[in-house]
This record gives sequence, C-alpha cells and structure tokens, in this order.
Amino acid sequence: MVNRAEQLAKASKDLMLKEPFYGMFLIMLNKTWDNKKVPTAGVGRNGINYNLYLNETFWDILQEGQKRGLLKHELLHIAFFHLTDYGHLTDHTLANIAEDLEINQYIDVNDLPPGPQLITSYPELNLEPKKGTNYYYEKLLQGKQQGNCPNLNAMLAAAAAGQQVCITIGTGPNGTDGETQVPDHSTHQEFADLDEATQRLVKSQTEHIIKEVADHVIKSRGIVPGEFQSILDRINATEPPKFDWKGYLRRFTGGSQKVYTKKTRRKQSKRYPGNPGLRIKPKRHILVAVDTSGSVNEGELKEFFHEVHHMHKTGCEVTVIQCDAAISDVSPYNPKHEIKLHGRGGTDFQPVIDYYNEHQHKFTCLVYFTDGECSSPENAKGKILWVLSSTSQENNELPGCTIKLN
Repeated sequence: MVNRAEQLAKASKDLMLKEPFYGMFLIMLNKTWDNKKVPTAGVGRNGINYNLYLNETFWDILQEGQKRGLLKHELLHIAFFHLTDYGHLTDHTLANIAEDLEINQYIDVNDLPPGPQLITSYPELNLEPKKGTNYYYEKLLQGKQQGNCPNLNAMLAAAAAGQQVCITIGTGPNGTDGETQVPDHSTHQEFADLDEATQRLVKSQTEHIIKEVADHVIKSRGIVPGEFQSILDRINATEPPKFDWKGYLRRFTGGSQKVYTKKTRRKQSKRYPGNPGLRIKPKRHILVAVDTSGSVNEGELKEFFHEVHHMHKTGCEVTVIQCDAAISDVSPYNPKHEIKLHGRGGTDFQPVIDYYNEHQHKFTCLVYFTDGECSSPENAKGKILWVLSSTSQENNELPGCTIKLN
C-alpha cells in the first residue's frame, strides 16, 4: 500500500537538503490531500496563510525528483506573489500559462512534473528567459491575437474545453508531439475574491515568511536563492520618513530631555586621576501612542510604524503604547523586534492621556498617531503632538499640536 505521508515527508526532506530555503518555506504550509479540489496540485487560502492541496492520483504517477519539483513549483507561486499581485491580468488562462513559464525556469528540468510549461514550448514568441509574469503575459496575448503560435492555440482550445492536458507540437521525446499539462490555478481564486485590506494582510504575511526563512537560512550558513534577492531588497527597504522628526522634535520639546551618564575610559576623571571619567549625554524619551482601533486600516498602521522607526533613528528613546478603547500594550520600541498588534476595537483617547498625565515625569512628550476619528480627550497636560494619517480627516479639536502626514 502506498504511504503518501511518508513520500511527502521524504520529498520535503530531499528539498530541505538540496535547497534549504525552499525546504524551510515548505514547513510553513499546511498540506492536504484532496482529489476534488485540484487535478494536480495547488495553493489555497488558510486564513491569511496558505494551504497546499495535492491530488493523490497525480502524486502517485510522479517520480521522486518530480515530487520535489512539484512542491517547489507551488512554493514559487506563493513566493513570487502570484496569488496577490496579478489580479490585473484579465485573461486568466494566459495568466496561468505566464505564471508557470516564469517559475518553471527556477526548477531543474529533470524535476519538473510531466508536460511542463516552458518558454521553448512557444518558439514563435521568442520568449526571453527570466523576464517575469507580466512580460510573458503580454507576449502570450500578442500570440493569441496574431494566432500564429500552434502550441498556444492548442493550449487555449484545451483550456476552453476543460481538458487537463493537450497535445502540443514538438514537446515530446526527441522533438515528437507530446502531452502538456493545462495550468489549473483554480485555488488562486480564493485570494482574488478577498477584499483589499485582507489581500494586503496576506501579502504582508507572505513577506514576513520570506524574510523569516531567509534570516534562518543565513544564520544556518545556507544560501538564499538569487531569484529572491530583489524580493528581499524590496521587503527590507525602509521608506524615507514623511516628516522631519529630528528637527521638529528638537523644536517641539525644547530643553526638555533626560540626562544619561556613562563611565568612559576615553576620558579620565578630573577628580580621581587614573579612573574613568563620566560621559554626559542628554536624550529625549518619547511616549508614542498608536491608535490600533478598527477604524485604522493596515496601510495607516504601516505608515505609523514607519514614522516611529524614523523617530527612533533620531536618537530618541521611544516607548510605544497601543490603545483602541483601552490600553492593550506598553513596550519599549526595539527596531530588531517585530511589533505584535493588539486591540482593533473601538476608539478612546482618554486612557493614553490619563497614562501620560500619571507618568509625565518619565517622558519628554507624547506623540499620538491616529486617524483622528474620536472625540477630544479631557484634562490633557504636558506637550502633546497629534499625528494624523495621510488619509485621515482634519481634527482641529485635539489638545496640543496637530500635524498630518503627506
């Protein structure tokens, strides 16, 4: 009797040994055997994460290397953001082919499942290697309009007829005609039907997984595949600040700052020769409140934390307090640690104001990031700066100074 669970575990282990990055990526996915869901394999949604569906019948006909190649194929659909970034490609059949043409170039040809989509399958289109899904889609669209590509015509006809394979010219052994798999990405529709906010969450989760896997592989002295370098560069890129925090905070807080002393061997003590002297350094300690209520969308939260990061880079000590209708978390800001969001309920500014009033001796000022969708708090004391998101409405009733991000 075929033990598919053991075969899947072995293929996953082989992938981990051969290409650790993809092996680590695979660990993050839930796997399900489902002959009705997919004719071969596919990636579906599991909350804001992914579920890998595998057809038992198709799996059983694959050789060991092809099983490994199939897993990598599905992982590349996720890693290249095919499930979130290509809804603008209106011809779904051409989009399916274009996506497979892109990712199959990153898989050993000997590991590809039967009848793969290859750029050599459409010689009339003169497809260049590793040019991306949008490029292949445009070239396929031209080929469809001109009708001068027999293999593409056969593929489109098979897809229209609901066939899983079609006969294409010169793709079999020794240049003979052969069967080619018709790309089936029906499970991708689970992502296309999501609202914009949830799609952003899924994409953010994908970026987090890629970065986490890359960090783990690097720490293990492994190699991150070259195809992910530009993706990681984009993920790790820090947007420039939308506001001159260094200049504004200096003017806003004035001389209100905390003084730190530190012993240093670079300077001798004048009072006790031969002993280290004291280094005196003034530093601002800012209480940063972030509105995590349900009215603040993911884009605004991302905008807020970008500015918090740049505020911290000015040399200020930053404590972040998260609040919706109540305070949910108070933590020192550390750029090396991922921030876990709390709240997402109603909105009330008063709890933060009360906290700031009680602990005002610890902080230089309060900077409150919000969409402004709440009534003004009472009994506000000290220096308070309200920072409204770029998409928020003006709120001139808030106590203290107010700015809006552009």
